[in-house]
Amino acid sequence: MAVPEIDAVVLDVLGTLVDEPAGIRAGIRALDPSLDEPHIARLFSRWQQHIDREQRRILDGVRPYVTSDTLDREAARMVADAAGVDDPAAVEALALSGRRLPPWADTVAGLARLAERFPLIGLSNASRTALLGLNAHAGLRWHQALSAEDARTYKPDPAVYRLAVTVSGRPPQRLLMVAAHAWDLRGAQGLGLRTAYVARPVGDPPTPSDRFDLHAEDLADLADQLDRTQGLFG
Repeated sequence: MAVPEIDAVVLDVLGTLVDEPAGIRAGIRALDPSLDEPHIARLFSRWQQHIDREQRRILDGVRPYVTSDTLDREAARMVADAAGVDDPAAVEALALSGRRLPPWADTVAGLARLAERFPLIGLSNASRTALLGLNAHAGLRWHQALSAEDARTYKPDPAVYRLAVTVSGRPPQRLLMVAAHAWDLRGAQGLGLRTAYVARPVGDPPTPSDRFDLHAEDLADLADQLDRTQGLFG
């Protein structure tokens, strides 16, 4: 599908640019080094289910908005209880593990390449404070990093994508949303942004009914495709 000229690239962070499961699993492993990998996987699943459930409750208006920091602390306490750990310092360290997520192998170089051509806007469900720590740890390069905290909701609420539209000063169709999560791209499409799916092992792959503008194997492949798009940099 041809992509019209775009003026900025908006990128999801968690899962798309950094390996969130690897970072949280490392935090769980540090919580109790005696845990075996199957147990760590089960505890990570609990963490993930809690975050997903509580964000959905906030989106549905069942729960008032709280930042990702609060949800991470809730998940950390729940995981620690399940692991039989009652050390407040260890629980707090686990709660902060979401700020120490490793980038995918292509992320840093891919961002640098894209930044040569476009303004880059990071758009994340992570809080402002978490996003600052995460970006510093992973070495992510931005021209602007936006947190869903500024909209007091979570993606895929349209208000979050509108943050990028407002900051860019451009119409939605002139922005390209990049994510490894089909649900995220659908949310961006709802506001009129163009979309690019980047495959990741931990992402949410498209369904046969999804119609995204670009599909890429990684950020290098995405940059190659954008380079080939006629008139894109005219």
